[in-house]
Parts: sequence; C-alpha cells; structure tokens
Amino acid sequence: MIALGRSFLGATLVFLYLPILVMVAMAFNASPLYTLPIEPTFHWFGVLAENGPLLSATYNSLLIALATSIIATAVGTLASLALNRRSFRGQSLLKVLLLPPIAIPWLITGTAMLVFFFWTGIGRGLHAMLIGHVALAIPYVVLIVGTGMQALRAELEEAAMSLGSTPIHAFRAVTLPLLAPSIIAALLFAFAVSLDQFVVSYFLATPGVSTLPVEIYTSIRKGFTPEINAISAIFLGVSAVLVLIFAQLSNLGGNRDRR
Repeated sequence: MIALGRSFLGATLVFLYLPILVMVAMAFNASPLYTLPIEPTFHWFGVLAENGPLLSATYNSLLIALATSIIATAVGTLASLALNRRSFRGQSLLKVLLLPPIAIPWLITGTAMLVFFFWTGIGRGLHAMLIGHVALAIPYVVLIVGTGMQALRAELEEAAMSLGSTPIHAFRAVTLPLLAPSIIAALLFAFAVSLDQFVVSYFLATPGVSTLPVEIYTSIRKGFTPEINAISAIFLGVSAVLVLIFAQLSNLGGNRDRR
C-alpha cells in the first residue's frame, strides 16, 4: 500500500512538472517547431526583447501585481487585526463573507465586476483591473495573517504595555515582528494571485491594454510562438527565487523564536 501511494505521488508530480520542464527546455531550443534533439540557444529571448505587446503586457502585470500585493496586504492585515483582536457587532458575518470571494468561480466574479464597474462609471482599464485584483486578494491576506495571529499570545503585547509601552509601540515592537512571516507570505500570495489572474483581467482589459495572461491567450489564438516559452521561463525563475526568499525568511523567523 505504501509503495502504491509513493507511485501515485510520483506520477502526480511528473504530471504536474513535466510539462513545465518541457516548456522551459523549448525556450532554449533553436527550432520554432519544437523538433528534437534540442539545439541550445538564447535566440528566443532576443526575439522576446523586440516583442512590444508582450513586454507591455508584462509591465502591466508586474505593476498591477506589485500594487495589489501592497494594498491588499496593508488592508487585509488591518482587517485581520480588527477581526481577531476586537469584538463588534457583525464580526461573525464579516468572517463568513470572506469565504464566498474565494469559493465563487472567477468567471462569475469577473462578469459581476464588469457589470458593476460599468454601472458605477468606473469602466475598464488598468485602474479597474487593480481594483478587481485587490478585491480578490484581500480575503486571502486576511485568512493567512489571521492564521498567524491565532498562534500569537496576546499576553505578550499586554505585558509590553504594562511595562510602559504605548499600544502602537507594543504592536510595532512585539506583534509585528512575530507576524512578519505571515505578512510576507500574504504579500507573496497576493502578488501571485494578481499575476496569475486571467478571468477578471480578461473582462476588464481594454483593447491595446492587457496583462500577460490575457496577452498570452490572445497570442495563442493567433498562433503559438516560442517567445511565450521564453517569458514563461523567466517568470518561472523569478517565482522560484521568491519562494526561496520566503523560505529563508521563514527559517529566520523560526530560529528567532527558538532563541
């Protein structure tokens, strides 16, 4: 039974990662038709540097993802503090309302946002995509930071205040450092949610102004080009670096706790 479970796990990992490895390998293949054997080259990265629409969409994606991660992390962290440290009327309802945006299919969410933004006059464009991405990312931030807060002891902050610290100073000196790994995790997750978001971006994009997922989808409809492999390989490398950075930060937080 254990051998069967390991075999199933190995087959699942191969199924998930083999297409990614093939895509990365083809980004360095000289043939545009994906013929074998692979002839190593950086030609398609040079072609990518001259692909204006793809680079513009990449810039838009990074800009929106960065802004989304900062705004959603700030708002979500404050919301999580309010939900976990204060008692007020409607608190349970607010906690329940955090789940539907995560569970509702993004197709329905994107359609609803498109209708609502037109009804309110917000319209479509980068500003609308930013609002939509922030709205989608905040529930994840609240849940991640809230999970980290549940592991904290409120007595530590109270002890700091009993020794003369103000509530703000106690939060900055005690709670915030202990919450740092959760906040960083929430920030990276919000960045990933925004960067990967296709449906909402597709509904809210305007002609000539799109994000990378939308531009890749449009390019595939016209005909797949190796530049897509190149840009995907770059983003895969950047994502791996971010994961390693967060893993290192998490380890540092664990070592600090153990000391």
